[in-house]
Amino acid sequence: MTKAVKRAFKYRFYPTGGQAAELARTFGCVRKVYNLALAARTEAWTLRQERINYNTTSAMLTGWKKTDELAFLNDVSSVPLQQALRHLQTGFTNFFAGRARYPRFKSRKKSRKSAEYTTSAFRYRDGRLTLAKMTAPLDIVWSRPLPDGATPSTVTVSQDSAGRWFVSLLCDDRVNVAPTSGAVGIDAGLDSLLTLSTGEKVVNPRYERADRARLARAQRALARKEKDSHNRAKARLKVARVHARITDRRRDHLHKLTTRLVRDNQTIVIEDLTVRNMVTNHTLARAISDAAWRQFRTILEYKTNWYGRDLITVDRWFPSSKLCSACGKLAEKLPLNVRTWTCRCGAAHDRDVNAARNILAAGLAVSACGAGVRPQRESSRTGRPAMKQENPRATTGTPAH
Repeated sequence: MTKAVKRAFKYRFYPTGGQAAELARTFGCVRKVYNLALAARTEAWTLRQERINYNTTSAMLTGWKKTDELAFLNDVSSVPLQQALRHLQTGFTNFFAGRARYPRFKSRKKSRKSAEYTTSAFRYRDGRLTLAKMTAPLDIVWSRPLPDGATPSTVTVSQDSAGRWFVSLLCDDRVNVAPTSGAVGIDAGLDSLLTLSTGEKVVNPRYERADRARLARAQRALARKEKDSHNRAKARLKVARVHARITDRRRDHLHKLTTRLVRDNQTIVIEDLTVRNMVTNHTLARAISDAAWRQFRTILEYKTNWYGRDLITVDRWFPSSKLCSACGKLAEKLPLNVRTWTCRCGAAHDRDVNAARNILAAGLAVSACGAGVRPQRESSRTGRPAMKQENPRATTGTPAH
């Protein structure tokens, strides 16, 4: 059985001097148009309580191109500029729906350099991609082939902070959805990146820690360089390359891990962790960021959607570690430094494996009856939700006996 999905294929390419200059101009114009439209929409609402939509900003773009100050916008393809306005409209839609923060202005130094081209602004023939305003195709390193007969519907060109050029081609693809009946609970951690309810522990590779000495040397060299000097620009590039190495290795590991989990299991249960709040702990913030739990969940979400799997999240206050997976009793105290413990029923537990098994049980309960798993105690008979809702400091539970 196969399923049709939209899939982006990302490749590295090496532009000529002229192509690099053209793309750099396009990136700058995209950023300028985005900021102008955001300023216009913000001003209209602040001063006149008026909402401006994409059509209005598109008409504004036509007027901006006719002015002497912004005539340079005519030198690049108009499609990436229109796409920037569409992205801004999406940002406002997500903001008013409560899914995102208010859109922010793009910075020349910090914002991602990218431009999006639709079918009218590029030509793809026989494995050769040519963008608008260019005469020669891009020199793309085809590390893997596109699906047979696939034609890109959207092309996104970007340059990362390490100076590398990438092109992403969005195509229609079909994935094989093989039936499976497995179910697994996952407990995220730092000593082990993931602990599965099967007892398997996935080693935390700690890519940032492995390259920390190299990164520190590069950052010290950067700090010694004179501001705005050519040597400082070269030193900044070296720092960015170390960060890119860390990011690439981490992403590759997460992709391989999530693909294996999705192919082997029909139901996957995880905790609803609030990583944004957890990184405020300055003692663990660096290790939590290196573990990339949020990125793991994001990748897992779209892959389970592709392959028709069930992804269930358990409430973050569910006491997965303190709950005995054998008898269902809740331990009074279980400090973080206690990695193994024995319940009064006689069951010996590895803290992380026990948590993963409880997470799986909670997820299966959710899929079966829309409820979670709660320790057996008096308050569970009051008709309240099965997920734990109290502050964890106020809920010690009933001692096991």
